[in-house]
Formats: sequence, structure tokens, C-alpha cells
Amino acid sequence: MTRIITLFCIFIAQIGFSQSAERYLEKIRNNEALSTAFFQQMPKGGDLHHHFSGSIYAEPLLERAISEDFYLNLETMAVSKTKPANGNWETFSSLKNKGKLDFYKQQVMQTWSAKDYNGVSVPSDDLFFDSFDKFYATIDGHFAEGMLELKKRALAENVSYIETQLSTIPCDMNVADLADFNTKLRQAAAQKDEKAVLKYLDELYKSLQQKDAKKYAEDFNTNFVAKLHKELKIDDDRFTMRYQNFVLRFMEPVDLFKNLVIAFISANDSKLVAGVNIVSPEHGENSMNDYWLHMVMFKYCHSKFDDVKYTLHAGELTLGLVQPEDLTWHINSAIYTAGANRIGHGVDIAYEANSYDLLRYMAKNNIPIEINLTSNEFILKVKENRHPFTLYKEFNVPIVISTDDAGILRTNMTEQYVLLAKRYPDVTYETIKKYVYNSINYSFIQDASVKKQLLKDLDARFKTFENQFSKN
Repeated sequence: MTRIITLFCIFIAQIGFSQSAERYLEKIRNNEALSTAFFQQMPKGGDLHHHFSGSIYAEPLLERAISEDFYLNLETMAVSKTKPANGNWETFSSLKNKGKLDFYKQQVMQTWSAKDYNGVSVPSDDLFFDSFDKFYATIDGHFAEGMLELKKRALAENVSYIETQLSTIPCDMNVADLADFNTKLRQAAAQKDEKAVLKYLDELYKSLQQKDAKKYAEDFNTNFVAKLHKELKIDDDRFTMRYQNFVLRFMEPVDLFKNLVIAFISANDSKLVAGVNIVSPEHGENSMNDYWLHMVMFKYCHSKFDDVKYTLHAGELTLGLVQPEDLTWHINSAIYTAGANRIGHGVDIAYEANSYDLLRYMAKNNIPIEINLTSNEFILKVKENRHPFTLYKEFNVPIVISTDDAGILRTNMTEQYVLLAKRYPDVTYETIKKYVYNSINYSFIQDASVKKQLLKDLDARFKTFENQFSKN
């Protein structure tokens, strides 16, 4: 009985500490300096919408390009380890000898990231999506440095879990003999003939098995993911990382499906690979034309690997970026056709056909929305009451707060919560705390014991954090 009374007293005391934190947040939520200090120290759980290459800050990438004396394209600011045949390229050492290095360093920073963005020089969505290819040569072969950088930054701002989209899976499989399926699949998709599409995918799947698709997944899991994860000692008692495979929307259907099958095999066979995703600009030509076909591909792969989780970038669109009718069905298709376990961005939800029914379905079936405030503001110019955050909240859709591409956007998890508190004053501390727990509960971590430990750790972190406010 005494132990029960003691535990009850501890429970009541902790409620009081939580209420003290609530009162303090209400007092400071409109002061960005004070709220930044508050959220910097607050436990933030996991970052579930996270692109590895876009999350590395430009400074170390540029330092690497200079130290390894890469070639710089003086027009585009792209870099290369070897001199390409076309274009105006110079080595960084040559630029230094000519006294031009500082000038071009500034140009690179403004091209590889949102640093000093003025809203005039180039459209923000173009700057964002075009930057990846410009700096990728500095990441290739240096994943270890990036993983350690991300872990160090996460620990510094009390993030205990990252679920990152690390890398595409290398594959040199020759599928030239299957090229006819590109036309067949697109013709069937144009008629929304799902039965025909699934039939073609089944034929493709059998061919890919004969071409030993599994070996590419095994090599990636063993010699890349597991090797790096173990050698770097990524997981410890303060931090955990898992990985999402992803495919590229702009590819031709056969190539995309080949990569998707391998991605699902990889996720099915490795506990470190948490799930699968699809990336690239959603408003791109192939992305728009093949969107429904891609959703059916995910549906097909799920039928083969039903334990594999997947989150889909869907509805990263807004009025003006595409035609109005293109805003009405992407999230619907990602959920009802593809069967997504989570949705990334979901910005066009207000325009989706039968959006109220769709929101109720997401809430009922616990399909979370990954909210990326800085990203949506920079790329789509959607923020504050134009952002659908409140719509998701009103319909009780599970919400997780994420960064998307913190390096390119020059942000972090702390800033996402500062923006959340300032822009949406009806969001209480307890609600924010719920979002933090959502980021672990709705993660794709396969090992139940790992998720349980992360939640236990979160309890302890919040207790320590909230106890600070008992003196206020």
C-alpha cells in the first residue's frame, strides 16, 4: 500500500511539473529567443521525414570539395571529382590561385542551400530540388561522415531517433529486354485499368526474380547499411537510427518498378531498413503522368511483402504550382490505392476530393501526417493559416513534426517546434508532447523492444525537462 501511495504522489507531482511547463510555454511562445531555448532543451523524439543528403549542411560539403580539389562548374555551381567534357569547370585550387575562391564559396553556399535566399534570383522550388545533384559528388563515398554529423546534431538538440532516407540501392541489372512494358503500363494506366497493370507487374516481377533482384538487396543490406551502422556505432543508449529505402519518381516505369521491388526485398530482409518511400518533385512531368501507376506499384509490392511499411510523399503541391484538378486526388490515391502507412507533406489536403471523408479515414486508421513547416514554406510558399496543419489537427489525424531537408533549408527540429508554437497558439504543451511521442509510436522501427526502450527513454527525458519548471 505504501508503495502505491508513493507512486501516486510521484504521478501527481509529475502532472504538476508538466502544468508548470505548460504555463511557461504560454508565457513565452511569442518570443522566439525564449521559445527557442525552451524547445532546444525539450525532448523531441524522432524525425521521421528526413532525407539524408538534404540534411547535411553545405559547409562541410564545400570544405570537402575544396580539400579534395574538386572541379567546380562556374555557371551552375555543381562539383565533380573529375573534369566533365562539357561546361566551364575549374578546380578549387585554381580558383584559389586566382584569388576567386571566396567569391565562388559564397555562390556555392547560395546554390547548395537556402542561405541568403532573396526570393528573386531563382524560384525556391527550383533552388531546392536542383541543389541535390550539384553537391552529391561530395557525399558519394562519405556517408559515414554525414551519419556522424547527423547523430551529433541530433544529440545536441535532444532528438533521440532519426528515420532517414539514406541512399538509393545500387543496381546494374540490365532490363533493356523489358522496355516494352513501359508503353504497356502507361497505356493501361491511362485507362485506369488496374487489372491490366497488375498483370503486367506480375510478369515484370517474375522477370526481375529471374534476374536475381534479391542479390542487390542483400548486398545493400550487408555491405552498406549494416556495415556502416555497426562500424560507426550509430545506436547507443541516447540515440537510434533506422533507414528508409526510396525510389525516384522521374524514372521510366520498368526502372522504377525494378528499384521498388529491390527496395521492398531489402526492407523485408533487414531490421535496420525500416520502410520504403518515393521521392523527387511531385509536380515533375513523369511524377504527374505516372502518379497513379506508381501507387499501383506500391499496392503490388505490398501484396508480395505485406510486413513492409511505407510512407509516401503525397500532396506536396499547391494552387498555382499545378492545375487545380491536379490537387484533388494524390493523397486519396496514396491512401486508398497504395495503402500508405504514413503520408509525407499532405499540403493539398484541403483541395482533395471528399477531403473530410479522407481525413476521417486517416484518423480512424491511424495514418499519420508528417508535417514539415519550414520545407512547405520555402518550397511551396505555404505557411500559417494557409497550411493544412489545423485541418489535420481538427480531424484528429495523428501528427508528427519533421525537418525534411534541414541542411538545404538551414533549419533543425527545434525551429519546427518554435514555428508550431508561434503560428498555432491553440496547440498546447500537452499536444506538442503528444506529437513527440507520436514520432516514436508511429515510427517504422521493426524491433518492438527498441521502440519500447525509446519510449521509456522519452519518459525519463521529459521528467528531467519538466522538473526544471517546478521552481518557476
